[in-house]
Amino acid sequence: MKLYPAIDLKDGNCVRLIQGDYNEVTVYGSNPAEMAKKWESLGGDYLHIVDLDGAKEGKGINDEAIRAIVSAINIPIELGGGIRSLEDITAKLDMGVDRVILGSAAIKNKALVKEAIDTFGADKIVVGVDAKGGMVAIEGWLEVTDVSALEFCKELEAIGVKTVIYTDIAKDGMMQGPNIEETARLVESTKLDIIASGGVSTLEDLKKLEAIKVYGAIIGKALYIGAIQLEEAAKIFK
Repeated sequence: MKLYPAIDLKDGNCVRLIQGDYNEVTVYGSNPAEMAKKWESLGGDYLHIVDLDGAKEGKGINDEAIRAIVSAINIPIELGGGIRSLEDITAKLDMGVDRVILGSAAIKNKALVKEAIDTFGADKIVVGVDAKGGMVAIEGWLEVTDVSALEFCKELEAIGVKTVIYTDIAKDGMMQGPNIEETARLVESTKLDIIASGGVSTLEDLKKLEAIKVYGAIIGKALYIGAIQLEEAAKIFK
């Protein structure tokens, strides 16, 4: 199981939100590149970056910080937030990130996902599936749809998607553990590489995720408040 330390960018800073609420912001550092180097040095397999301003505005806002991170580390980087078109994808890949994450754009425009995979390859495109109560949520989690996460994942698989980041938004930033049951359902019912996100708060959570055979786990707040030591986790899950 791969470990994905997370950096959320807002106004050029490393921050964490609670349940995606932009009014619940904690700033953990003003130098994202240094933070990225730290997570790389402690054993992170892959860096997970979200441009929170970009997600809100629908366009890349923290490009300067992202370029600094790309220059600073050698582990691969995935990036999400405000990526809504083939032009956006091209621009981000040209910045040196290894793959991009399509979020709200994917559920509203599956044609874009298919076109992106046909253009860039399935290894370059990840789809973020955010859910609440098993139903897909979009627009920065503000709107819950009537599409189930499992149904959506099967549709994505059918058009060639290989990797999905599954976030249970009720768990995100709450330090209450991930939604093991829902995540396991996706792993068992599809052939997708499922990366679990939201609520990972202890080594025990990581062990539970490994037991259900997720491909990877994104760790955010737990790293920043010291609830999980990345170095220790990296030794266990290598």
